[in-house]
Amino acid sequence: MRRRYPIGAEPTSDGVHFRVWAPRRKRVAVVSDRLCELAPEADGYFSGLFPALRAGARYKLRLDDEGDFPDPASRFQPEGPHGPSEVIDPSRFRWTDQAFPGPDPKRQVIYELHVGLYTPEGTYRALEGELDELARLGITCLELMPLAEFPGRFGWGYDGVDLFAPSHLYGRPDELRALIDAAHARGLSVIHDVVYNHLGPDGNYLGSYSHDYVTKDHPNEWGDALNFEGPKPVRELFVENARYWIDELHFDGLRLDATQSIHDASEPHVLAEIARAVRIAGGARRTLLVGENEPQHARLIDEYGLDMLWNDDFHHAARVAVVGCDEAYFEDYGGTPQELLSAVKRGFLFQGQWYGWQKQRRGMPARGLSRTACVSYVQNHDQVANSIDGARLHGQTSPGRLRAITALLLLSPATPMLFMGQEFGASAPFLYFADHQPELADAVRKGRRQFLEQFASIAAHQRSLDDPGDEATYRRCKLDLAERGAHHQLYALHRDLLRLRREDPVLASEHVDGAVLGDEAFCVRYFAGAEDRLLLCNLGRQLHLRRVPEPLLAPLDGEPFRLVWSSESPAYGGRGTPPVELEAGGFDLPAHSAVLLATGSAPP
Repeated sequence: MRRRYPIGAEPTSDGVHFRVWAPRRKRVAVVSDRLCELAPEADGYFSGLFPALRAGARYKLRLDDEGDFPDPASRFQPEGPHGPSEVIDPSRFRWTDQAFPGPDPKRQVIYELHVGLYTPEGTYRALEGELDELARLGITCLELMPLAEFPGRFGWGYDGVDLFAPSHLYGRPDELRALIDAAHARGLSVIHDVVYNHLGPDGNYLGSYSHDYVTKDHPNEWGDALNFEGPKPVRELFVENARYWIDELHFDGLRLDATQSIHDASEPHVLAEIARAVRIAGGARRTLLVGENEPQHARLIDEYGLDMLWNDDFHHAARVAVVGCDEAYFEDYGGTPQELLSAVKRGFLFQGQWYGWQKQRRGMPARGLSRTACVSYVQNHDQVANSIDGARLHGQTSPGRLRAITALLLLSPATPMLFMGQEFGASAPFLYFADHQPELADAVRKGRRQFLEQFASIAAHQRSLDDPGDEATYRRCKLDLAERGAHHQLYALHRDLLRLRREDPVLASEHVDGAVLGDEAFCVRYFAGAEDRLLLCNLGRQLHLRRVPEPLLAPLDGEPFRLVWSSESPAYGGRGTPPVELEAGGFDLPAHSAVLLATGSAPP
């Protein structure tokens, strides 16, 4: 029988066809309101047509006489990972996004969000109502934290167990489709954060079908590693899952979590297979593949076909620069102007040098990478949560420094990423939360506390840390979108910077250079023919430059620079901007500020 996917339940005109890989078993049957035996195939597969079933039917799979289990390729778990699976017919949804071209990797602004926290309702449908405002802000790509079905009433989603089933906590699959279709109508791309390095411990029934899904041959800090070097159907589950999110749900790409823990000595590497599957599924529509890779190995782009990698180096250097705290994994960073400039110009800071925190070399050369291949940020879900009380950056530094580092982030050539609520200084923290059964919840609580002990400042407050399993912890993290208005100055800062990034063609240039101007000050020069831009950043006290033997501060044809934008504008809560370039030829840089200057006659 011709199927869209090699596994799962697929509606047909004659009923529902099932196929599952269960090499441990001698008999497999579909259990609904009646029972249907599946026929064994070669290599451990079972398949068969159940004529009495239609879309919407709920079912489980009976494995020998051991019991009834959810389908490993279930498209929906309406009662959670322990309940029955539901047959979903993707053809019932009427898409309107045929003309949407997909994301251009060169001009993206990514926005990471948790569906359950973004709105009071915490649903796909409620998020759809916020798309217009996100588009007006200047966002081009939504990155949704993991949606694959996970246990409990709330969680980050990184302990997913049903990879094909969008979480029932946020709505039905067609409501997710409607969200993506509506995003495309507004020119917004949507990518999904997928976890292919481990599976959650609660509700994971893959071991009931085969012991070959996991292996102890590779280290993994979250449990057993996935066995991509094992039987072909193991790889098939994950490669087909990647294709599924693009094909059936019209996601525009994937963010691949912790790829350093995806171990595979096979040829081709499973990440290369996933990348190929995503491109094929996208067809004429462009797709975007973003990797998280702690050692920041550029080969994931060159050899495996990803488009971008998260750049922790930029975050760490920026945070040390504006907060001053250099404990734990920040200890190898000084937050110096040179580090920030190197991140702007070169992407990753560690490209094979010794990394003291890990007592080993880190990274690899990345000289040929496009600057847009590095995703830069000053906040993300991990880094906000790894702070006392889930504090966001605006609560840890001065308003001026926050505005200045935001300007560097949003005007740099790298692909910028914002974390939900960052643009309006959300008062809600972002904490670690996960709803598990009591025994597992206790282990999670202890594990989280042990992880945070690496931060001396947090370890001193261990007794006051929020309980990840307490629903109040989750509720505290809900955004108040009314703060867009209440904190309108910071919101205007982000909106105007994103408009500059979008509308000024000179800022799109990857031809940039930079120079250190002081202990906490530096400049970035953008070159584009007869039009240059000069970004001056000063994270320290007011700087008076009376001698400027630095070519990057030289105007074109002797014409003075023009002020284009200043973080000290009263519209952003600043104190106003006196003349930056002096008639005598020097520069005055206000404390904790960033200014953008222009050369040439044409207005930016």
